[in-house]
Amino acid sequence: MPSCCPRAPALLCLLALLGCARSGSGSAEQRCFCQVTGHIDDCTCDIETIDTFNNYKVFPLLQRLLESDYFRYYKVNLKKQCPFWHDHSHCGIRDCAVRPCQSNEVPDGIRSESFKYSREANSLAEDCEEAEKLGAVDNSLSEETVQAVLQWTRHDDSADTFCEADDIQSPEAEYVDLLLNPERYTGYKGPEAWKIWNSIYEENCFKPHSVKRPLNPLAPGRAGENEGNMFYSWLQDVCVEKRAFYKLISGLHASINIHLSARYLLQGTWSENEWGTNVTEFQQRFDEVLTLGEGPKRLKNLYFIYLIELRALSKVLPFFERSDFQLFTGDSSRDGETKSLLLEILHLTRWVTFS
Repeated sequence: MPSCCPRAPALLCLLALLGCARSGSGSAEQRCFCQVTGHIDDCTCDIETIDTFNNYKVFPLLQRLLESDYFRYYKVNLKKQCPFWHDHSHCGIRDCAVRPCQSNEVPDGIRSESFKYSREANSLAEDCEEAEKLGAVDNSLSEETVQAVLQWTRHDDSADTFCEADDIQSPEAEYVDLLLNPERYTGYKGPEAWKIWNSIYEENCFKPHSVKRPLNPLAPGRAGENEGNMFYSWLQDVCVEKRAFYKLISGLHASINIHLSARYLLQGTWSENEWGTNVTEFQQRFDEVLTLGEGPKRLKNLYFIYLIELRALSKVLPFFERSDFQLFTGDSSRDGETKSLLLEILHLTRWVTFS
């Protein structure tokens, strides 16, 4: 039984794929992983054990679960405005992807009211022509799926809910097929993206303004390696709960960056895109030398958040084991299979002891 203190397990498999894409003595490809071994800080668990547990036990089952109807379709309001600041992005991004521009080549499923065109973006149609298909959400659903979703909604409305989700309850919310919209590179980058992450770190991680986060592109007068030394000296002196919270945010950030590096637009025309791993992009975000030592820390934080999620799943298992709990889609046979598969994954978390 592995001894561990416990984001998506698929990320750990993507790490292996990206890390083994090339080889070479002293190369950046090797440096990315030279320090991502051994124990994880604030845990009695090692990375090698996590890799084995995830890659051979959790990941294969999780892939099957994510293909089920219950977990495949996600309801979201793509029109919702940002409540914190006005969006000044070049292409009027609204749905965590690049806003599609007006074009006769855009499929009917994409060309809908889900996308709001800003006055500035309307004058930049030519600049956005390439971006429209790269980041647009494919919100097409079959007629059979639409009818099934209506039945799910009636079931959910009749059941007790843990909380009210504003996004789901919005009349403008719609279902998205996650198999048609995998997490990948969308072309969303630059100051607008930095502003979002900067706000997440600066406003949620209990950090005083006098302490600068390493490699923050928005911080004035960046001091390179010295700012990293100051930051981690401060981090080691705070309580374990505050330190863990920062690692969770960093691990989530690493997860997103690994996804966009693993599913990157490599080449081809904009009508026939070729997606694949972009090792150079991965190195720029995680290589030890290129990131002044930050990269390995970011990758270890990914393992840290994975352990925390295992811990949470082990605690919630009794709720899902209840006989009255359903993963309802209207197909009782498949719903039963989906619940059994979910429970199989949750029971795996009990193989891990936590410290």
